[in-house]
Amino acid sequence: MAYFIFLNNQSGIEASLYKIAENQNDSNSLNINKNFYKIIEDSQNNFDSVKYGTKQVIKYVNDDIIYENASTFFSDKESLENYITYTKDSLRCFLKNNTTNIKYNDLNNYYNQLDSLDLNNITYPLNISLEQYFKDQNQPSFHPLQIP
Repeated sequence: MAYFIFLNNQSGIEASLYKIAENQNDSNSLNINKNFYKIIEDSQNNFDSVKYGTKQVIKYVNDDIIYENASTFFSDKESLENYITYTKDSLRCFLKNNTTNIKYNDLNNYYNQLDSLDLNNITYPLNISLEQYFKDQNQPSFHPLQIP
């Protein structure tokens, strides 16, 4: 089962999604006090839809997650570069402070993958998420909400 971690006591309030975890091990690696969050289990299919940018989480109501269809769009190299910079900044912060975390090696490798990506080899507009782009290239990917 996949896990969606929301800010606690935010039922019915939009933009309360905090993190996502593909499985229990990933959930355990998030470095959070789970007493302060609302954690809702959901399907792998919904997790993949969020990770790869075809759905976005709007809010939760009680124990139900409300989604809407999404479309990811990077109109040009600069917009993709900004997204990568944001993701790398999050990764850099994690890597600096969590050398013993079970996800360290995977996320360090992903950082290097992002760092070496040649944005000039991508055709714009890119009408899929970066995560879907990597999946299509048979490379690993992490949504920014998966970064502990």
